[in-house]
Order: sequence, then C-alpha cells, then structure tokens
Amino acid sequence: MVTTAPLEPSAAAFHRFHTDTLPARLAAGNGPLAFTDVAGLGSLAISTPAGAYTYVPGGGTVDVVAGDEAADTVIATDLESWVGLASDLDTAPGLFYGGRATAVRGKPLRFVRWETGLRAMFHGLPPFDPDTADLRDLDGSPLDGTRRFTLADIDGQPEVARHFLTTAGYLVVRGVFTADEVAALLADTVVMHAEARPGDGRSWWGRNASGEEVLCRVLDANRFARFRALSDDPRIRRLVALAPEDLHARDLDALDSGTVLWKVPDVTEGLADLPWHRDCGMGGHARNCPTVIVTICLTEGTAAAGELRALPGSHRGGYPFIDGRDTKAPDGVPLTVTAGDVSLHYTDVMHASLPPTSAEGPHRVSALLAFVPPRAGHHRGGRHYNDVLLGQPDGQVEHLVDRLGG
Repeated sequence: MVTTAPLEPSAAAFHRFHTDTLPARLAAGNGPLAFTDVAGLGSLAISTPAGAYTYVPGGGTVDVVAGDEAADTVIATDLESWVGLASDLDTAPGLFYGGRATAVRGKPLRFVRWETGLRAMFHGLPPFDPDTADLRDLDGSPLDGTRRFTLADIDGQPEVARHFLTTAGYLVVRGVFTADEVAALLADTVVMHAEARPGDGRSWWGRNASGEEVLCRVLDANRFARFRALSDDPRIRRLVALAPEDLHARDLDALDSGTVLWKVPDVTEGLADLPWHRDCGMGGHARNCPTVIVTICLTEGTAAAGELRALPGSHRGGYPFIDGRDTKAPDGVPLTVTAGDVSLHYTDVMHASLPPTSAEGPHRVSALLAFVPPRAGHHRGGRHYNDVLLGQPDGQVEHLVDRLGG
C-alpha cells in the first residue's frame, strides 16, 4: 500500500492530491488495479467546498478530470470527510449513515459500489475476486476453507492454525466452552434481552413481517460479570495469540466491547441480517485494522439458525458491499458452529450474517469480543464508528439500501 504524510482538510491539499499525488499513484499501477473493478460503473465525481474532480474509467486505467460537469454520479461532502475517505478512515456507507455525504447527481449506491475502486486508486489495495483467489496451506496444497480446529490442534501445531487464520482471515475452533458455561452465559442473555428497550442507544432493533419490533443486538454485555471475564479467559487469550499482530482487548468499559446478537426469522426491516460487509465498513480501517473479532456461539450456527459466511482471503483486498440474498452475491464459506464453538475473524474479511432458513428455533445467539491494535480509536474523537447506525429514536437500524432508496 502507498503510505504518505497525513492529508490536511484544506483546499490546497485537495487540489494538490488530485493534480499531483493521485495521478502519480495511478500511473504507478493503481490506475489499472482500480480499472478492473470500476470499468463498467461510469464516472464518479467528489465535490467539496474547495472544488470537484471526476474519476473517469477508460483505456485500462482511471483518469482524473477537474470539475464535475460530465460526471455520471456526483457526491458532495466536506473537506474533512474527503480526507477521511482518502486516508482509508472514512467509508461511503459511513458518510451516508452519518449524513456527511449526499448524491447531487446519480444514485447514491453507485458511490458505495465505487468504494473498492477508490481504495485501489488511493491506497493500492487490489480488488478481491473470490473466484480466482489462490489460497494455499503450509504444504502448498489448496487451502480447505471449511477446516475446523480444536484447542488440542492449536496447542499441538499452532503454526498450522496461525497460517490458516492469516490466510483465510478466519478460524473456527470446536468445543471451547462447556455446556454448563454456555448455559450460564445464555441465562445472562435472557436478562439482557428483557432489559433492552428500543432507542436506548445500547441496542439494535428491527421489525418482522408483522411490524413487530425485534431485538437484534445489545452492545453492553460487559456489564454482566461472566461476559466481562471472557476477554481474559485463558482459552480466548490462546486463540487471539495466534494472530501475529499485537492485539489487546478493547476497553471493557466501552459500549460495544462486549456484544450479544440474536438471529431472528422473518425480519423485513433493520440489520438483523447483515449483507456482505467488513466490520470496518463504517470507517476506521487505517487505525483499527487488523482487529480480531471473537464470536462465541451459544446455541446453533447452522443455516437453519442463521449462519455466518465468509470469503476466504478477502481481508487482503477490496470487495463491494452486496446483500447476501442478492442473486449476484458470492456463496462464501459457512462458518457452521454449535454451542460452545468459537470463531475468530479479522474485521476486514468480507462476511455476511444470513437470515435463518427455518422459522423454528433455536436460532443463533452469539457473544462477540474485539481485540484491537494499540493505535485503535476514532480519528475524529468519536466513541465508535458504528454509532452512526444508532441515529433513529426507536433504535431501528436501517439497511443501507433502504436508507438510500435503492
């Protein structure tokens, strides 16, 4: 990736970036890299109070043209947000959810679709193609993305598990927690569920086909002693230590440091079912990645119960937002789990949380923990990038497609 001095939210920096820095990056290889993804998307202009520039795919690269008069899609934003976008700290979805970007011309989702190309243009991050990704095991054989591990496997051959985690971007470990431990954690989730209220700022809500409010997630699980202790559980520490990066548990007193999610059938509004996304999709990649999310399954994680799927190797490239039920969506690999199993994934691996295929429970209930690098934080001083999702007074979290009108 290209690394440069931090950008400043000034008119001079905006014009210098587009007349000097970006053309140099495109000529050095970022242009052809981005073209593979944006060739059929039309032109995109970023308009700020300092002026506008249009990115035009053509001739196997992307050209930068002053002004926005001929752009197919024009996105207006402020200079600070432009700096965030050009520094891999802000994202198109995060800017829209936060009310810091608007579509002056064209469909706003076209800006979201351009994001993979922008990251290639700005940062040299290659677009990821799940159909051509060549992932290899330690012995050089094709990586089996469905492989599962045990704690005994990890203790016996930690290098094998570490290679799998860093290559695939995720890892599933069977039978980490006992039935009694799971039962105690589940008992706490019943209390959390009963105490959560729409609009409390500590939970996500959706609606089912009958219009009923349904709880999808609570963000303050660490107020319960059993959940607070999970980040220091020796088994969890052993698993997180597989990551070669220097990671530590997110501040246990911070909202979102311990989360519980419930998969609910027949949800028609909200984000109970997440599209193909990266967890840094609301912003903060350059400061917070690599972060590892640890998920402890407390019931079932099958397709019937609402499964998690991942694109192996996608943390090493860019991939566009797409609804998991879209006919063009990739299948990915199911992270099928049962009660007591633990999965780890890097926040920038593409994954989707699909709706249950069965109306009958039990549906998936999971506890989530985050382990972050020392530099982690919010570049604008906010609490968490996902806070932009909590703007509705009734606690409903709008799907991006619904928020932007398709």
